[in-house]
Amino acid sequence: MIAEENGSKIKTLHVVKEVLIASPMEIVFETVLEPHGPLKDMNMKLEPWPGGRWFRDLGNNTGHLWGHVQVIKPPKLLELVGPTMMSYPVASHIQYRLTEQPGGTLLKFTHQAFGLIEPELQQNVSKGWGEMLEQLRMAAEKKKG
Repeated sequence: MIAEENGSKIKTLHVVKEVLIASPMEIVFETVLEPHGPLKDMNMKLEPWPGGRWFRDLGNNTGHLWGHVQVIKPPKLLELVGPTMMSYPVASHIQYRLTEQPGGTLLKFTHQAFGLIEPELQQNVSKGWGEMLEQLRMAAEKKKG
C-alpha cells in the first residue's frame, strides 16, 4: 500500500532471512549482541537491556541513534525499534529469533519498516543484512570451536 501526502510516498520494507548456525543458542545470542560485517566498521554499540540504545558512536558525544531495545529474552529473542540507518521519517522493527535445531541454532532475522524509505535503500538493505548475518554465523561458529 502506498499513501501520498504532499507528494511524499509512504513505503514499506520487509526482509526475512534464516541462517542455521553450528553453535549453541547461548553463543549465538551472545554473538548477536556484537556488531558484525559492515556494522563492525561503523563502531556500533548495543546496550543489552530493555530501552537500551543501539547507536553508532562517533566519539565526542556524536553519532547516530539507530534504535532502542524493545524486547530482550536471552538466549531466544532480541527486538529493536527505531529509524535504523535511515535519517528520514521511518519506523523500523528488527527481530532476531533463535531456536535450537539439530546441528545448532536457527536464527530467523526480520526487518520491517514503513515511512519515507528511499528506493536505493529498498534495493540494498536485504543484501546488507545477508552479509551481516553471514559474518555473525562465522563469528558464532568460531567461538564454538
